Amino acid sequence: MKIFVSGGTGFVGTSLVRYLLDIGHSVIATGSSSAPESVDHENFLFISADTTKKGPWQDSLNNIDALINLAGRTIFNRWSERYKKEIYNSRILTTRNLVEAMPDDKAVVLCSTSAVGYYGDRGEEILKEDAGPGNDFLATVSMDWEKEALLAERKGARVAIMRFGVVLGKNGGALLKMIPAFKSFAGGPVGSGDQWFPWIHMDDLISAMVHIIENQDMKGPVNFCAPNPVRNRDFAKALGKVLGRPSFMRTPSFMIRTLMGEMGTALLGSQRTVPDKLLKSGFEFQYPDVEKALGHLLK
Repeated sequence: MKIFVSGGTGFVGTSLVRYLLDIGHSVIATGSSSAPESVDHENFLFISADTTKKGPWQDSLNNIDALINLAGRTIFNRWSERYKKEIYNSRILTTRNLVEAMPDDKAVVLCSTSAVGYYGDRGEEILKEDAGPGNDFLATVSMDWEKEALLAERKGARVAIMRFGVVLGKNGGALLKMIPAFKSFAGGPVGSGDQWFPWIHMDDLISAMVHIIENQDMKGPVNFCAPNPVRNRDFAKALGKVLGRPSFMRTPSFMIRTLMGEMGTALLGSQRTVPDKLLKSGFEFQYPDVEKALGHLLK
Protein backbone atom coordinates (compact mmCIF):
# COMPACT_ATOMS: atom_id res chain seq x y z
CA MET A 1 0.00 0.00 0.00
CA LYS A 2 0.97 3.61 -0.46
CA ILE A 3 0.61 5.31 2.94
CA PHE A 4 0.90 9.00 3.76
CA VAL A 5 2.01 9.89 7.29
CA SER A 6 1.68 13.45 8.59
CA GLY A 7 3.87 14.18 11.58
CA GLY A 8 6.27 11.55 10.29
CA THR A 9 9.29 12.91 12.17
CA GLY A 10 7.65 12.94 15.59
CA PHE A 11 7.91 10.51 18.50
CA VAL A 12 5.26 8.14 17.12
CA GLY A 13 5.76 8.99 13.45
CA THR A 14 9.41 7.95 13.27
CA SER A 15 8.70 4.50 14.73
CA LEU A 16 5.60 4.08 12.57
CA VAL A 17 7.39 4.95 9.32
CA ARG A 18 10.16 2.44 9.99
CA TYR A 19 7.64 -0.29 10.78
CA LEU A 20 5.51 0.35 7.68
CA LEU A 21 8.59 0.20 5.45
CA ASP A 22 9.76 -3.00 7.14
CA ILE A 23 6.49 -4.79 6.35
CA GLY A 24 6.56 -3.77 2.70
CA HIS A 25 4.56 -0.56 2.32
CA SER A 26 5.56 2.60 0.46
CA VAL A 27 5.54 5.66 2.70
CA ILE A 28 5.32 9.40 2.09
CA ALA A 29 5.89 11.41 5.26
CA THR A 30 5.68 15.09 6.12
CA GLY A 31 7.21 16.96 9.00
CA SER A 32 8.32 20.45 9.89
CA SER A 33 11.87 19.31 10.65
CA SER A 34 14.47 17.68 8.41
CA ALA A 35 14.18 14.12 7.14
CA PRO A 36 14.79 11.46 9.82
CA GLU A 37 18.38 10.22 9.50
CA SER A 38 17.38 6.80 10.83
CA VAL A 39 15.15 6.12 7.81
CA ASP A 40 16.93 5.27 4.56
CA HIS A 41 14.72 3.27 2.21
CA GLU A 42 13.95 3.21 -1.50
CA ASN A 43 10.20 3.24 -0.78
CA PHE A 44 10.34 6.29 1.47
CA LEU A 45 9.71 9.89 0.42
CA PHE A 46 10.00 12.73 2.92
CA ILE A 47 8.52 16.19 2.37
CA SER A 48 9.44 19.02 4.70
CA ALA A 49 6.33 21.17 5.05
CA ASP A 50 4.21 23.24 7.40
CA THR A 51 0.99 21.25 7.04
CA THR A 52 -1.07 23.96 8.73
CA LYS A 53 -0.68 25.83 5.44
CA LYS A 54 -1.87 24.78 2.02
CA GLY A 55 0.88 24.07 -0.47
CA PRO A 56 2.45 21.77 -3.07
CA TRP A 57 2.84 19.06 -0.40
CA GLN A 58 -0.89 18.37 -0.76
CA ASP A 59 -0.33 17.00 -4.28
CA SER A 60 1.38 13.98 -2.73
CA LEU A 61 -1.98 12.67 -1.51
CA ASN A 62 -3.35 12.13 -5.03
CA ASN A 63 -2.74 8.39 -5.26
CA ILE A 64 -2.52 7.17 -1.68
CA ASP A 65 -4.31 4.14 -0.23
CA ALA A 66 -4.15 5.20 3.41
CA LEU A 67 -3.48 8.32 5.43
CA ILE A 68 -2.27 8.33 9.03
CA ASN A 69 -2.52 11.78 10.59
CA LEU A 70 -0.20 12.27 13.57
CA ALA A 71 0.59 15.97 13.27
CA GLY A 72 0.23 18.24 16.29
CA ARG A 73 2.30 20.26 18.76
CA THR A 74 3.06 18.44 22.00
CA ILE A 75 0.80 19.19 24.94
CA PHE A 76 3.66 18.60 27.41
CA ASN A 77 4.47 22.27 27.82
CA ARG A 78 3.18 25.19 29.84
CA TRP A 79 0.04 26.48 28.14
CA SER A 80 0.18 30.18 27.45
CA GLU A 81 -2.66 31.52 25.34
CA ARG A 82 -0.26 31.61 22.40
CA TYR A 83 0.81 28.00 22.91
CA LYS A 84 -2.81 26.83 23.26
CA LYS A 85 -3.47 28.39 19.87
CA GLU A 86 -0.50 26.47 18.44
CA ILE A 87 -1.82 23.21 19.93
CA TYR A 88 -5.22 23.88 18.36
CA ASN A 89 -4.10 25.09 14.93
CA SER A 90 -1.45 22.39 14.47
CA ARG A 91 -4.21 19.79 14.73
CA ILE A 92 -7.29 21.39 13.20
CA LEU A 93 -5.64 23.20 10.27
CA THR A 94 -3.43 20.24 9.34
CA THR A 95 -6.39 17.84 9.39
CA ARG A 96 -8.48 20.25 7.31
CA ASN A 97 -5.73 20.54 4.69
CA LEU A 98 -5.20 16.78 4.57
CA VAL A 99 -8.88 16.05 4.05
CA GLU A 100 -9.09 18.72 1.35
CA ALA A 101 -6.20 17.06 -0.52
CA MET A 102 -7.51 13.49 -0.29
CA PRO A 103 -8.66 12.02 -3.62
CA ASP A 104 -12.40 12.05 -4.37
CA ASP A 105 -12.43 9.00 -6.62
CA LYS A 106 -10.63 6.45 -4.47
CA ALA A 107 -11.57 4.57 -1.29
CA VAL A 108 -8.92 5.77 1.17
CA VAL A 109 -8.72 4.88 4.85
CA LEU A 110 -7.94 7.77 7.16
CA CYS A 111 -6.56 7.05 10.63
CA SER A 112 -6.59 10.39 12.40
CA THR A 113 -5.20 10.96 15.86
CA SER A 114 -7.23 12.31 18.73
CA ALA A 115 -6.70 11.76 22.46
CA VAL A 116 -8.39 10.38 25.56
CA GLY A 117 -8.43 14.02 26.61
CA TYR A 118 -11.66 14.01 24.58
CA TYR A 119 -13.40 12.60 27.66
CA GLY A 120 -12.20 15.23 30.13
CA ASP A 121 -11.75 14.42 33.83
CA ARG A 122 -14.17 11.54 34.47
CA GLY A 123 -13.07 10.07 37.78
CA GLU A 124 -14.04 6.41 38.18
CA GLU A 125 -16.28 6.18 35.10
CA ILE A 126 -15.32 3.40 32.68
CA LEU A 127 -14.94 5.06 29.29
CA LYS A 128 -15.70 3.12 26.12
CA GLU A 129 -15.78 4.83 22.74
CA ASP A 130 -19.45 5.80 23.05
CA ALA A 131 -18.84 7.94 26.17
CA GLY A 132 -19.56 11.63 25.73
CA PRO A 133 -16.95 14.42 25.64
CA GLY A 134 -15.65 16.59 28.45
CA ASN A 135 -15.76 20.38 28.52
CA ASP A 136 -12.17 21.50 29.10
CA PHE A 137 -9.56 22.75 26.62
CA LEU A 138 -8.26 19.33 25.53
CA ALA A 139 -11.79 18.02 25.12
CA THR A 140 -12.67 20.98 22.90
CA VAL A 141 -9.52 20.50 20.81
CA SER A 142 -10.25 16.79 20.44
CA MET A 143 -13.87 17.35 19.42
CA ASP A 144 -12.96 19.89 16.74
CA TRP A 145 -10.06 17.71 15.59
CA GLU A 146 -12.33 14.71 15.16
CA LYS A 147 -14.98 16.72 13.31
CA GLU A 148 -12.42 17.84 10.73
CA ALA A 149 -11.28 14.25 10.15
CA LEU A 150 -14.81 12.87 9.82
CA LEU A 151 -15.48 15.28 6.94
CA ALA A 152 -13.40 12.87 4.83
CA GLU A 153 -16.39 10.52 4.87
CA ARG A 154 -18.00 12.88 2.35
CA LYS A 155 -15.24 11.80 -0.05
CA GLY A 156 -16.02 8.16 0.51
CA ALA A 157 -13.16 7.56 2.95
CA ARG A 158 -13.32 5.14 5.85
CA VAL A 159 -12.37 7.22 8.87
CA ALA A 160 -11.03 5.89 12.16
CA ILE A 161 -10.40 8.29 15.03
CA MET A 162 -7.50 7.08 17.18
CA ARG A 163 -7.96 8.36 20.74
CA PHE A 164 -4.45 7.96 22.14
CA GLY A 165 -3.69 7.29 25.75
CA VAL A 166 -0.19 8.08 27.04
CA VAL A 167 2.21 6.42 24.60
CA LEU A 168 5.10 4.60 26.25
CA GLY A 169 8.13 4.30 23.99
CA LYS A 170 11.88 4.55 23.96
CA ASN A 171 13.72 7.88 23.74
CA GLY A 172 10.74 10.19 23.84
CA GLY A 173 7.22 10.98 24.96
CA ALA A 174 6.04 10.94 28.56
CA LEU A 175 8.70 8.50 29.79
CA LEU A 176 11.49 10.83 28.73
CA LYS A 177 10.06 13.46 31.10
CA MET A 178 9.33 11.04 33.97
CA ILE A 179 12.52 8.98 34.15
CA PRO A 180 14.97 11.70 35.32
CA ALA A 181 12.94 12.31 38.50
CA PHE A 182 12.86 8.61 39.32
CA LYS A 183 16.58 8.18 38.64
CA SER A 184 17.20 11.10 41.01
CA PHE A 185 15.17 9.33 43.73
CA ALA A 186 12.42 11.96 43.44
CA GLY A 187 9.81 9.99 41.47
CA GLY A 188 6.33 9.14 42.62
CA PRO A 189 2.61 9.75 42.15
CA VAL A 190 1.24 13.02 40.83
CA GLY A 191 -1.39 14.64 43.02
CA SER A 192 -3.43 12.10 44.98
CA GLY A 193 -2.29 9.29 42.70
CA ASP A 194 -5.88 8.02 42.60
CA GLN A 195 -6.52 9.25 39.06
CA TRP A 196 -6.63 6.69 36.26
CA PHE A 197 -3.72 6.66 33.86
CA PRO A 198 -4.52 5.41 30.33
CA TRP A 199 -1.38 4.12 28.62
CA ILE A 200 -0.25 2.06 25.63
CA HIS A 201 3.05 0.52 24.53
CA MET A 202 4.41 1.94 21.27
CA ASP A 203 4.47 -1.50 19.62
CA ASP A 204 0.78 -2.06 20.38
CA LEU A 205 -0.07 1.44 19.18
CA ILE A 206 1.56 0.83 15.79
CA SER A 207 0.11 -2.67 15.46
CA ALA A 208 -3.35 -1.26 16.19
CA MET A 209 -2.97 1.27 13.37
CA VAL A 210 -2.11 -1.49 10.90
CA HIS A 211 -5.01 -3.56 12.29
CA ILE A 212 -7.42 -0.72 11.48
CA ILE A 213 -6.06 -0.26 7.96
CA GLU A 214 -6.43 -3.97 7.25
CA ASN A 215 -9.92 -4.38 8.75
CA GLN A 216 -12.71 -2.77 6.75
CA ASP A 217 -15.16 -2.82 9.67
CA MET A 218 -13.01 -0.56 11.83
CA LYS A 219 -14.21 3.04 11.76
CA GLY A 220 -15.27 5.87 14.03
CA PRO A 221 -13.63 6.52 17.41
CA VAL A 222 -11.25 3.85 18.71
CA ASN A 223 -9.56 4.00 22.11
CA PHE A 224 -5.82 3.43 21.73
CA CYS A 225 -4.97 2.34 25.25
CA ALA A 226 -3.99 -0.89 26.99
CA PRO A 227 -6.84 -3.09 28.26
CA ASN A 228 -5.59 -2.70 31.83
CA PRO A 229 -5.59 0.98 32.84
CA VAL A 230 -3.83 1.71 36.13
CA ARG A 231 -4.04 4.42 38.73
CA ASN A 232 -1.29 7.01 38.66
CA ARG A 233 0.22 5.72 41.90
CA ASP A 234 0.36 2.16 40.52
CA PHE A 235 2.05 3.38 37.35
CA ALA A 236 4.63 5.22 39.47
CA LYS A 237 5.17 2.08 41.55
CA ALA A 238 5.73 -0.03 38.41
CA LEU A 239 8.11 2.53 36.91
CA GLY A 240 10.10 2.75 40.12
CA LYS A 241 10.34 -1.03 40.35
CA VAL A 242 11.62 -1.38 36.79
CA LEU A 243 14.20 1.39 37.33
CA GLY A 244 15.21 0.10 40.73
CA ARG A 245 14.23 3.35 42.41
CA PRO A 246 11.73 4.33 45.13
CA SER A 247 8.39 5.77 44.05
CA PHE A 248 7.02 7.47 47.16
CA MET A 249 7.86 11.14 46.44
CA ARG A 250 4.37 12.42 45.73
CA THR A 251 4.11 15.76 43.92
CA PRO A 252 1.22 17.74 45.50
CA SER A 253 -1.60 18.91 43.24
CA PHE A 254 -1.08 22.58 44.12
CA MET A 255 2.55 22.36 43.04
CA ILE A 256 1.62 20.78 39.70
CA ARG A 257 -0.92 23.55 39.06
CA THR A 258 1.52 26.26 40.13
CA LEU A 259 4.34 24.99 37.94
CA MET A 260 2.32 23.98 34.89
CA GLY A 261 -0.85 26.05 35.05
CA GLU A 262 -3.78 24.75 33.01
CA MET A 263 -1.64 21.90 31.66
CA GLY A 264 -1.12 20.80 35.27
CA THR A 265 -4.86 20.61 35.85
CA ALA A 266 -5.21 18.41 32.76
CA LEU A 267 -2.36 16.22 34.01
CA LEU A 268 -4.28 15.58 37.23
CA GLY A 269 -7.39 14.44 35.34
CA SER A 270 -8.66 10.86 35.34
CA GLN A 271 -9.63 8.83 32.26
CA ARG A 272 -10.43 5.17 32.89
CA THR A 273 -10.53 4.29 29.21
CA VAL A 274 -10.79 0.79 27.79
CA PRO A 275 -10.12 -0.31 24.17
CA ASP A 276 -13.54 -1.84 23.66
CA LYS A 277 -13.57 -1.67 19.85
CA LEU A 278 -10.07 -3.06 19.43
CA LEU A 279 -10.78 -6.01 21.73
CA LYS A 280 -14.10 -6.81 20.06
CA SER A 281 -12.41 -6.73 16.65
CA GLY A 282 -9.98 -9.45 17.72
CA PHE A 283 -6.91 -7.28 18.26
CA GLU A 284 -4.42 -8.86 20.67
CA PHE A 285 -2.23 -6.65 22.82
CA GLN A 286 1.38 -7.72 23.13
CA TYR A 287 1.84 -5.62 26.28
CA PRO A 288 -1.38 -5.50 28.33
CA ASP A 289 0.50 -5.30 31.66
CA VAL A 290 2.16 -2.01 32.56
CA GLU A 291 5.11 -3.47 34.45
CA LYS A 292 5.98 -5.83 31.60
CA ALA A 293 5.59 -2.99 29.11
CA LEU A 294 7.96 -0.77 31.10
CA GLY A 295 10.38 -3.65 31.57
CA HIS A 296 10.54 -4.21 27.82
CA LEU A 297 11.17 -0.55 27.12
CA LEU A 298 13.65 0.24 29.88
CA LYS A 299 15.71 -2.88 30.55
